[in-house]
Formats: sequence, structure tokens, C-alpha cells
Amino acid sequence: MAAKNKAGRKKAAKKKAAKRKPAAKKTAKKKAARKKKAAKPKKGAATRKAVAQTRATARKKAAPKKAPRKAAAKAKIKKTKARQTASDKKTIQLIDRSASEVHQAIKKLKKPDLAFPVRSLGNVSYSKKKGYFEIGKQKKVRSLSVNTVKSFAQTLRMMGLSKQLVQANDFATKRDAYYQSKNWDAAKFDEQSESDTVMDDIEAMFSVDKISREQLRFVPDEHGGAVAGQLIVLDPDRETGRVERIDCTRFGSGAYSIPSSVEQLNFETKAKFILAIETGGVFQRLQSHKFWQTHGCILVSLAGVPARSTRRFIRKLSDDCKIPVYAFVDCDPYGISNIYRTLKVGSGNAAHLSQFFCVPGARYLGVTPQDIIDYQLPTHPLQPVDIKRAKDALKNDPFFKSQKPWQKAIEQLLEMGVRAEQQALAMWGLNYVIEEYLPAKLANRDAFLP
Repeated sequence: MAAKNKAGRKKAAKKKAAKRKPAAKKTAKKKAARKKKAAKPKKGAATRKAVAQTRATARKKAAPKKAPRKAAAKAKIKKTKARQTASDKKTIQLIDRSASEVHQAIKKLKKPDLAFPVRSLGNVSYSKKKGYFEIGKQKKVRSLSVNTVKSFAQTLRMMGLSKQLVQANDFATKRDAYYQSKNWDAAKFDEQSESDTVMDDIEAMFSVDKISREQLRFVPDEHGGAVAGQLIVLDPDRETGRVERIDCTRFGSGAYSIPSSVEQLNFETKAKFILAIETGGVFQRLQSHKFWQTHGCILVSLAGVPARSTRRFIRKLSDDCKIPVYAFVDCDPYGISNIYRTLKVGSGNAAHLSQFFCVPGARYLGVTPQDIIDYQLPTHPLQPVDIKRAKDALKNDPFFKSQKPWQKAIEQLLEMGVRAEQQALAMWGLNYVIEEYLPAKLANRDAFLP
């Protein structure tokens, strides 16, 4: 009986304990909720303190991320500096020297100034020995004053931009430089013509030390002409330095496009000469019929007055590979006194560039005034602008004034009163220029005009 009562009490105790368990669970949940609520930041000062602590923690976590970026930037600058050429170092030194001279003048309470060569035909001379136009000694001086403070500041900022570009192994077009100035506050340019003038002045100033605009890392917006023929262009990648071999015989019916800057290019060729062609139509015909293959040459399209990069490409190719350049342009005062003259000796307002861009060894293959007669070419009357340009060349141009064969040819053209295009040769057949005219001309190279 006692054992029975004992078992009953145990069973009752178990039931009672089972009833208490849910209540204990509820109590534990309530305690956890109270603890969680207590952990939440209170309103007022406690909240502001918690927020401040959170932000501080976030800043600490973000801080280490900046270090790798700084290290990477420093490494890039160091790597770029190691790749700087002698020309790059010279450019930076010249910019630093100019800025230092301005700074020293200001420290001595003197008016700083910058001197630029006068860019005009009146300040140009022609030397047969050197073979190109040279800028004279006339200079314009830009002194710091109330009236010139903006242009003076713009000049210095443009020089500073050039230094940054050289250091970063980068470049900017004229349009890029204009928009860059929008961050220069009061020194910004209102029109691109203003920034172009300042850039040209800086180039003229540094050209005295044989530094061109491309070396200042300002490049033209447009690319140069087209190239086809027996030439391999070696073009190193700007970032990796790996050299790409570009075969100009493997463009099908197309052609290699001359880049804006050509200083980094090298060449391999067995060509006998370079044929510089004014019009795209004649270039395309010679390329499609592979004139370069049958005559062992390189064809270059000038596309009118040749761009800076086209002239520099031809000059560099001719100098590096020791091959002659022959020009094939229209027989009119513009083709002769603008296109050919610019290619060979430069121009009056850019005479400071001639040492880099002109091709002194170029010769004039045709079309000549005598060709109009010999090949009975269809012509057009000379317009008043043509006559004026021809007379100006005879009277004022240092190159034509020094070359009697050219004086005779221009006078002959004026007497005839006509002009002829190179495509006029097509009257005798579409491929007459390939099969008859050019072979006959190339067989008598001594007769080319200088």
C-alpha cells in the first residue's frame, strides 16, 4: 500500500513539473526580449552616441582600403617615370625652367614675361642647305600686367597640363585641352580658338629647343592619311611596350591609317621610294591595282594639305629608311604652293615646325604645266584666287623665289591661264596613270621639279 502511494506521488510530481516547463520557457523568452530591448540605443544622447560610434567604426574599416590605391598610384608613377624617354625628360625640364624663371622674377618684385617667336611669313627664311623654312628672330613678349593676367595664367596652366601629360604618359587633343580648362576657374578659356592660340604659342616657344607639340603631348584631333605598300610599321603598345608588327601589304582593298602621333613608330622596308598622292581617288586606284608591288614603293595619301601626322610620318620614314619622296599632286597654284610647298619646306605661320615636319628631300613628280601640253590634258580656267596665289608665290615666298625652275613653271601656268587635276589623265583610260604616265615619269627622275 505504501509503495502504491509512493508511485502515485511520483506520477503527480511529474505532471506538475510538466506544467511548469512551458511557463519557464515563456519566462525565458520574456527575459530574452527584455535583454534585446535593453541593448537597443535609447533616444536622445544615447542614440547620437551610438550613431557616432557606428560612423567611426565605418571610417576605420574604410581607411585601410585607401592605402592600396595610393600604393598603386605611386607604383604607376614610378613605372611611368622609368619609361620616360630623353625627350620626355627634356620637355619636363624646359617647362620647369620656364615656370622657375617666372617665379624668380615675382620673388624679386619684377614683372615676369614669356617670349614667343612671331609666327608669320615675314619672320621666315629659307635655306637651300637645310631645305626648309626657319623661324626668324622676331619675338612677341607677353608680360604680366593687369591686361594680360588671364592670358598669362592660361599659358602657365597649359604648360602645367603638358607636364602632367608627359609624367602620366598620356596625351590630349586640342579639344580635350579646351575642356580641361573649364576646371581652371578664372583662367578657363571661353572659346577653343583662345586655347588653340595659347597652345601654338607654347609650341613655338619650345620649338627653339627642338620640342614639338606632340612631345608636349598635345595631338591633333584628326588622324593622318593612309598608307599602303612595302612597309612594316613597328608600333609599341603604350602600356605594355609590346611591339605590334603592322604589314601595310595586308589591308586588302583598304590601307593603314597614320595615327595622330608617330614618334614611337619604327619601320622595316625594302621600298625604293615613297609616292605622296594628293587625292584619295588616285591613291585608291594605285592601291587596288597594287602599284606598290610592281614598282617597289610605299603609297601615302595626303588628302589635300597633309596633316601634321602625315608630314611627320613621311619625314620620319624617309629619314629612318633613307628613301626618296616624290609628290604627285594637281597642277594648280593651290596644289603647288600650298600642298607641295607645305610638305617640302613648311609654311609661314608654322615655320617653327619645319625642322620636325617638312620633307626637304621631296621632289615634285607632277602634274606639271608642261604635262598639260605633253599629255593634252583637259583643263579648267584659272580663277582670280588662283592667279593671286601664284603671283604671291613668285613675289613673297622664300622657297619659290630661290628656285628658278619653279619660277619658270609658275609663270608658264599663268601664261596658259589654266589648271589641271591629276585625275584628268583618266581621259586616256582609267588605268592610264598606272600603265603609262607614272612609269614614264619614274624613268626620268632627274627631270622632277625641286
